[in-house]
Amino acid sequence: MKKKVIYTIIFAGLLLWTCSEDFTEKAATGNIPDEDLKTAVGVDLKLTAAYSAMDGERVNRQGEGVAAGGDNWWTDVVSDDAHRGSEDGDNTALFQVETLDWQTGNSWFLGRWSALFGGVNRCNAVLDLISQIPDGDFTQQEGEAFFLRGYFNFELQKFWGNVPFISVENLVNEEFNQPNPGPIWTEIEADFQAAIEKLGDDIVLGRANSWVAKAFLGKAYLYQGKYDEALPLFNDVINNGPYTLNEEFVNNFNFAGENGPESMFAIQFSSDTGRSFNGNGAGTLNFPGGGPLETCCGFYQPTHDLVNAFQTDGSGLPLLDSYAATDVENDYGINSDAPFTPHTGPLDPRLDYTVGRRGIDYNGFGLNPGKQWIRASFGDISGPYLPKKNMYQAGEVDANRGIGGWGSDWSGINYNVMRFADVLLMAAEAAVEKTTPDLPMALDYVNRVRNRAKNMTYVQALDADNNPIPNTDAANYQIEPYASFPNQDFARQAVRFERRLELGMEGHRLFDLRRWGVAEDVITTYIQNEGEDFDQSSYDTKFKAYQPKFDLFPIPINAIDQSGGILTQNTGY
Repeated sequence: MKKKVIYTIIFAGLLLWTCSEDFTEKAATGNIPDEDLKTAVGVDLKLTAAYSAMDGERVNRQGEGVAAGGDNWWTDVVSDDAHRGSEDGDNTALFQVETLDWQTGNSWFLGRWSALFGGVNRCNAVLDLISQIPDGDFTQQEGEAFFLRGYFNFELQKFWGNVPFISVENLVNEEFNQPNPGPIWTEIEADFQAAIEKLGDDIVLGRANSWVAKAFLGKAYLYQGKYDEALPLFNDVINNGPYTLNEEFVNNFNFAGENGPESMFAIQFSSDTGRSFNGNGAGTLNFPGGGPLETCCGFYQPTHDLVNAFQTDGSGLPLLDSYAATDVENDYGINSDAPFTPHTGPLDPRLDYTVGRRGIDYNGFGLNPGKQWIRASFGDISGPYLPKKNMYQAGEVDANRGIGGWGSDWSGINYNVMRFADVLLMAAEAAVEKTTPDLPMALDYVNRVRNRAKNMTYVQALDADNNPIPNTDAANYQIEPYASFPNQDFARQAVRFERRLELGMEGHRLFDLRRWGVAEDVITTYIQNEGEDFDQSSYDTKFKAYQPKFDLFPIPINAIDQSGGILTQNTGY
């Protein structure tokens, strides 16, 4: 079923590519004339093509293709959650992104910009086509197109802050050079509201419904600090919607749990036995540089700061104020043939489903040997850890491992753009921050997430031959729910910390730091601490100082040039 849907996406994408200009009176081979698309089938094809833009893959895209995908993994490397990974000299443009050496011509910024506007244009094409068909009921399809346009514009807004809004009329008249005088929140809210009114409630694989649209409208309000407006939407989804937490945390990141009860809106990736055009091409660099499957390329390594955040205090609660003062034992500077004993202190069990550590089972492939699976040298800023959420489970390699153009991995693991745990934590945040805070509600929502982590199956210990040790956890896992939120400041800190623990390495962290107004302080402190933890005297010198302008990415100079100067650059660049 999934592959059938994805193959339709490929066809629809090619259809939109070929329907560009009338070079001759006779349609080119493979080109479907516009008149022939004015049917229910034509609408569905164009809508499917709009969904396919979620992964960033499109013909004639601009900039770095690996930056185009909807998982936003590379934005994590700006934050305190992830390093770019690999060797310092590999992919200079992304190294510059991580080290805050931002140039307006950097191809990574252009790659995501180009992909998102491609998605906006495809949504407008759907809405335009529907307006030309006098008969038939296309309410559902119109709602999906409004939702997707809202999503693509939301992504543009959170990346760049000041972006142009491209309307259906702009598309029809080919008036793409629109100004960017400020935020487009009003247009985003209107699209999500239209989606809520037009969409049905049923869950359809890979498609939006009214519950998802409500959650995204709530998220748009949250990003603007409209907490009183956001909370009722989140509560409606939580209390009346069809979603719930998976019993097992890891099922959000494997084939077995794909499109499960926690998955609200996901990019539907798939692999096949040949070239996997429907795999996650934008995540192709993010596998161990070697590792159990001899993968490439060692990018996207978790930070030591993130690992330290998973420490607990002996009663199962996070070290909210002091996590960076103590370090989880790690094997930085230790080769794989030298002895190493993993950390014995108390840890949140989600750590070992998020981060690959030496001496702990790596997604069923056996004990992680450490440096042997790390491409970076000890002199690089990448550290000793591996990502796990994007990596195959050992028993699911055949189902999920795909092949790219140069032998790279194009994973078939879905990416959850939004999952139910995210909604619970956004609702908790809104409950804390609204005009009249509701701390018991925030406590309940946070504890639902923590209790799932407490009651899930923990990563198990293995012996030297990679055999499970009966009834033995891989580490000293201790996690408990909060007994209370005594005041608003404590609740705010707990909710924000929980987002990091639950959603680490899922592409959310940088945008959370920015909207909370703490990115400069957090990232500056993190860079200093990370260098000290790895005892690298030259670590800090590789980074430029975080500046307030970095709370938004620079608008690609290519886009400004192509607009004939109509687009204006963000302040400070």
